[in-house]
Amino acid sequence: MTTVPTAPETATPTRRLLGVELLTVLGLSLGASGVGALISFTGSLTETLKLGQQVATLNGSRAPGRPWLDLVWQLYYIGRGLMPVVLVGYLLVREDVSLRVLGFDLGQKLRDLGRGAAVAAAIGGSGLVLYLGSQAAGYNLTVAPSGLPDVWWRIPVLVLSAWQNAILEEVVVLGYLLRRVTQLGWTWPAAVAASSLLRGSYHLYQGVGGLVGNIVMGVVFCLLYRRWGRVMPLVVAHALIDTVAFVGYALLAGHVSWLPTG
Repeated sequence: MTTVPTAPETATPTRRLLGVELLTVLGLSLGASGVGALISFTGSLTETLKLGQQVATLNGSRAPGRPWLDLVWQLYYIGRGLMPVVLVGYLLVREDVSLRVLGFDLGQKLRDLGRGAAVAAAIGGSGLVLYLGSQAAGYNLTVAPSGLPDVWWRIPVLVLSAWQNAILEEVVVLGYLLRRVTQLGWTWPAAVAASSLLRGSYHLYQGVGGLVGNIVMGVVFCLLYRRWGRVMPLVVAHALIDTVAFVGYALLAGHVSWLPTG
C-alpha cells in the first residue's frame, strides 16, 4: 500500500520574512511609485520652467485619436493597478485571515458611506485650498487631473480610476502596512510616520504641496483607522475626493478662472 505523504504545516513567518514580504509588496506597488515620484520631481526642479508653470497630467490619453483603443488601455491600467491588492489578499489568506481583518468589506455599508463622506468633505476642501496656495506660490506643479478626450466613456473611466486609487492606497498603505509594521514590533508613532511619509512620497511628482498635503492626510487617516478599525470608510473618502477632483476638473477646466490649467 502506497502512503501519500502529507504536506508539512506552514511555519509562522519570522520577523525577517515579514519584513522582506512588506518590502516586496511595496517594491511592486506604491514604494516604487514613491521612487518614481522623486525622480520626476528632480526632473521638474531641473527644468528651465518654474514649478508652477509645469503641468502634471493624471489620467492622460494612452492612444490619442483612437478612442476605442484608448478605452481598452484605460481599463487595462485600472485593472493592473489593483493587482497589489490581490497580492495582499493572498498573503493575508496564507495568514489564515482575509481582507476583512483590515475592514475591507461591505459589512457596514451605510456607516462606512456616512463616515467616508464626512471625511471627504473635511479633507477635500482644505486640500484644494492647500493646492491652490502652493501652486500660486510656485511650490507645486499645475495638476491636471484629467487629460482624457471628451468622449462618452471619459466620466465613467475617471470614476473607476478614482476608486482604483482609493482601494490600492488604503488597503496597501493604510491597512496592510500598519498591520505588518505592528507585527514587526514598531511603535504606533513610528507606524504612523511610515504610512504617512510613504503616502506623501508617491505624490511628490506634484510638488511640495502634494507631498505635505498627503502626509497630513496620511496622519489623519491613520488615526481614523485606529479608531474605527476599518479601511472601508477611508476608501470611500479617498474615492469621493478623487472623483470630485477628476470629474470636476474635466467639467470645469477652461470654464472658471480660479482653476489652474497650465
